[in-house]
Amino acid sequence: MKVLLVCAGLCLVFVFVWERVDMVRVGYHIERLKHEKVLLERERDELRVKVSALTAPDRIAKVASEKLGMAPPQQGQVIMVQVKPEESAPNHPSPLVVRVAKNELPVGRR
Repeated sequence: MKVLLVCAGLCLVFVFVWERVDMVRVGYHIERLKHEKVLLERERDELRVKVSALTAPDRIAKVASEKLGMAPPQQGQVIMVQVKPEESAPNHPSPLVVRVAKNELPVGRR
């Protein structure tokens, strides 16, 4: 009977120690995840700023004109196309207007 009581006592001690060690391990894991969360939030904020800067209309116009040699379309270069909506689509009461630019690049630039 004493042996059984001692074994039960040792099992309880081992369970208690294991539980404490596991709590410490989980605590370290939580701290590591908190640190990773802060780093990821910082990276997300930096990427949002970068996207905002890269998608600014003034920057896009500048890159298009300087690096790509693009210019606003000239008079008559844009064709207005009216598309009639399908009969089954009651959501579109008026025809859609689509603007299409002609591809009139000089032969050497194609």
